[in-house]
Amino acid sequence: MAMNQTRERIVSAASRLFYDEGIRAVSMDAVAEKAGVTKRTLYYHFDSKDNLVAAYLSARDQPNLALFRRWFAEADGDLPEKVRSIFVHLSRSARHPKWKGCGFLRTSAELANLPGHPAMKIGAAHKKKFEDWLAETFAADGIAEPLALARQIALLLDGSFAAVLLHRDPSYMEHAGAAAATLVAGAARTTPAEAGLSPSRA
Repeated sequence: MAMNQTRERIVSAASRLFYDEGIRAVSMDAVAEKAGVTKRTLYYHFDSKDNLVAAYLSARDQPNLALFRRWFAEADGDLPEKVRSIFVHLSRSARHPKWKGCGFLRTSAELANLPGHPAMKIGAAHKKKFEDWLAETFAADGIAEPLALARQIALLLDGSFAAVLLHRDPSYMEHAGAAAATLVAGAARTTPAEAGLSPSRA
């Protein structure tokens, strides 16, 4: 149990540092100091910085997805409004002075020249889980082309992360949410036949 607690303390410390300062700017020495452990203990649990970065993103994966699902489920209104609510909540988060954008996207930008890095694979898997969840939700609501719509929403979401980080203006996320709601409303009015699909493929 103590070993697990030490590992969790290291990941928690690394998560705060990596998110606040960036991957490359943070040394293993800084993580050890923040976690209150020796460097030897740090390397006992994580034999490389690459593995620690991967653990940092893994720790963000399910909590982030669960938060998106909760915002969607608790929102009032129809499907378009429920999708918009995800963007609205994110825009509120972006107004916090310590907000630094999407940890997955920021990490992928820092590791863009290392496509095989374990953290890149975790980030890609996280984004795909969000996309798949949206597609399943849209399919259950009778949307004719649920995966295509899910990818459009995912693009709006990630684009808004980038725009807000660049301009420091959370309203970009709100505008992206309005665009997402419009796309979902339009798709909801499209029948399988109008989309060029047979009922068996819808």
